[in-house]
Amino acid sequence: MKHVVIDPITRIEGHLRTEVTVDDAGKVTEALSSGTAWRGLELVMDGRDPRDAWAYIQRICGVCTSAHALASLRAVEDALGIRIPKNANYIRNIMAAALSVQDHVVHFYHLHALDWVSPVEALAADPIATANLASTVQRSYTLPFAAPNVSNTEAYDHDAAPSSPEYFAGIKAKVQAIVESGQLGIFAANWWDHPDYKLLPPEVHLMAVAHYLDLLDKHRELVVPQVVFGGKNPHPHYVMGGVSCAISMNDGNAPINTARLGIVDRAVNVARDICRSIYVPDALAIGTAYVKAGRVDGGGLAKTRVLGFGAYPIEPYSGTKDGDYFNNLLIRCNGVVENFAGGVGAAQYFEVNEEDFTSPDGFTESVDHAWYEYPGAKGDLNPWEGVTKAKYTGPKVGTATDWKELDENGKYSWLKTPKWRGKLCEVGPLARYIIIYTKAAKGALGTLTWAEQIMLDQIGAVSKVLGLAPEVWMPTMVGRTATRALEAQVHAEIEKFFFDKLVASIKSGDTDVVNNDHWDPNTWPAEVKGVGLYEAPRGALSHWVCIKDQKISNYQCVVPTTWNACPRDEKGNHGAYELAMMDTHVAIPDKPLEIVKVVRSFDPCMACSTHMYNAKGETIRTVTTDPVSGTHVDE
Repeated sequence: MKHVVIDPITRIEGHLRTEVTVDDAGKVTEALSSGTAWRGLELVMDGRDPRDAWAYIQRICGVCTSAHALASLRAVEDALGIRIPKNANYIRNIMAAALSVQDHVVHFYHLHALDWVSPVEALAADPIATANLASTVQRSYTLPFAAPNVSNTEAYDHDAAPSSPEYFAGIKAKVQAIVESGQLGIFAANWWDHPDYKLLPPEVHLMAVAHYLDLLDKHRELVVPQVVFGGKNPHPHYVMGGVSCAISMNDGNAPINTARLGIVDRAVNVARDICRSIYVPDALAIGTAYVKAGRVDGGGLAKTRVLGFGAYPIEPYSGTKDGDYFNNLLIRCNGVVENFAGGVGAAQYFEVNEEDFTSPDGFTESVDHAWYEYPGAKGDLNPWEGVTKAKYTGPKVGTATDWKELDENGKYSWLKTPKWRGKLCEVGPLARYIIIYTKAAKGALGTLTWAEQIMLDQIGAVSKVLGLAPEVWMPTMVGRTATRALEAQVHAEIEKFFFDKLVASIKSGDTDVVNNDHWDPNTWPAEVKGVGLYEAPRGALSHWVCIKDQKISNYQCVVPTTWNACPRDEKGNHGAYELAMMDTHVAIPDKPLEIVKVVRSFDPCMACSTHMYNAKGETIRTVTTDPVSGTHVDE
């Protein structure tokens, strides 16, 4: 038996630690996931004006910023009974879809790809063979599904992925120069001699590394809708009751005019092209190789229980607590599916609706293994009753500043443990696809929306390519990664769908973007509460707000990574990260690439880096994270 610690494990930032125990056969017998930083943003919200909540709380993250802003807006609007104009709904949906596409692309290529492909292996590739392979991959794995035309708004030609032998020869030369220099830079700190990298031929490595480099620049175009409609990215602007970008087709200086809509149109089509011709084919090509090698592990909790809230209200709705949110969704993944690994016939489906959010025990959080405490030794608390009070107990072995081993029987994480009806769940793209597939099979969706139909068609196409039933390939590490790519394609089409609806609305003469009926606090009840739901790139996100005497009296965020990376519950049940690690075989315990890969398949997003200063505003310490480039974080 060997105890292995990986800390930090994330590429996006480092506040996640994992510990696993591996036996002589490579089986993980125990796993622990620990969030190692506490931001306390929920406490920052106390006493603040609810109209400003979105601006503060989206600073919880520098990646999925817009996701938290939108969930916060929906929570406050739910509390105050605000229905936003339809143009605002379309714009928010375009921004949300753009964020999801960009987030998924960045995750696969720049946070996860180097767990699958190696620049060192790419040096053995033949550029001509790579060009032929790229053509074959695009032909074999492109899934030509598209949104229905609401109106024809495409004003630009589509891009094609570069794939000539000369292109790949140039990329190979660049990588060769980096390797020969001995300064790998962005390609440093990996176990390049791990046998997993031999599962793919050199030409796949070169093709994927080329796309890695190409999309480093290209992905910034994907967030253009956030910049145009929100003024900037990250942390775009919103406003309670709608969006902050006025529309005028006659004013060249207006935030939204013909020229700026043309810019968004271009960005939408770039997103569609990247997902269809590069991202999906790459992910399926790599996943196919892994499946053929028998690598269908890493499913963990996805086999047992997944959760979703539903996504993309097609038209404005009146609120969450009254259930109107659930009546109006383009992707009706609101539900829980249990035991999917046993086949869709044996799987159980439970609807998630307003009753789960208004019931005190519908959604709760516990702190049995988290560094918090509840007053009166309470067990689980509904987020509206939630308490954020730290109680740090330290590691089992080591000191407060030098952890050797965390205490799996005590408190070991800064993440709480969320529950649905007392049960742990996995959330994310894989969960959304499992729920839609199961609901459709059981007749719970009725007439499918066009987006749901694409999701089912994608599942069918991939099942045919892999030669496996959905319940076999989906709840795996490969399935989790593949469904993220499939979802990116759907969300790119959703961008186009709502952009077309926005253009059609503007053509009809409607330019309203905000509802100010309840902007004045004097129109608010003395005490009220609301919940905002959003299917973020990483999964089901909910913000819970209590407003009293025109100020926020309590604010709680239950975020996707809390669902997935949570510590075990009071009964010893593991969260999604922990179970996925326990469902993964490790070939070399001292080089646990498989563990890194399965955890990163969730796209971990812990709290963003915290900058701390003393009372005089002086820097306390500088931590160097890359001695070659000198990159550092000031504390």
